[in-house]
Amino acid sequence: MTQPPYPGEPEPPSDAQQPDPASAGASDPTRPLDGEQPSYPPPPSGESPYGQAPYGQVPPGYPPPAYGAPSYGPPPGFPAGGYGHAAYGASAAAPWGIHPITGEPYSDKSKLIAGLLQIFIPLGIGRFYMGNTGLGVAQLLVTIFTCGIGALWPFIDGIVILAGTPRDTHGRPLRDST
Repeated sequence: MTQPPYPGEPEPPSDAQQPDPASAGASDPTRPLDGEQPSYPPPPSGESPYGQAPYGQVPPGYPPPAYGAPSYGPPPGFPAGGYGHAAYGASAAAPWGIHPITGEPYSDKSKLIAGLLQIFIPLGIGRFYMGNTGLGVAQLLVTIFTCGIGALWPFIDGIVILAGTPRDTHGRPLRDST
């Protein structure tokens, strides 16, 4: 049983008016014959075979994303070159980057490694790693001459290194990551 059409809507066609599905595509030249696979033209170079724009690019004919919407590419104010780009502080003069507040180049030593060496090997090894050999020798001698009680000094120094902003022998701040 069919429902009556809504006001202003055309009446649905009757069964006699609908085309026969077997003869509907017989005159269509693009319809493949039975058993054949349809052939599609190859996509132009630089495009995805599915008609999409390459990853990270706005498809042609589309407007750029609105403010606050997810965008393609790096965020505003960041260069497209990635983290190795000079705008991130990596250059020949500062291969490990530049401190964002002071503008000083980072040391090639890691704060995490120096602090963990001081904590787990409390003989001043972290100070040797940082290049502070005088302080490292002092911590080593105090630990040896106090029969291990002086190991408390390098242990606490390791915590201070991890919590603070230590510097190497050249006065550069240690990097926060390895």
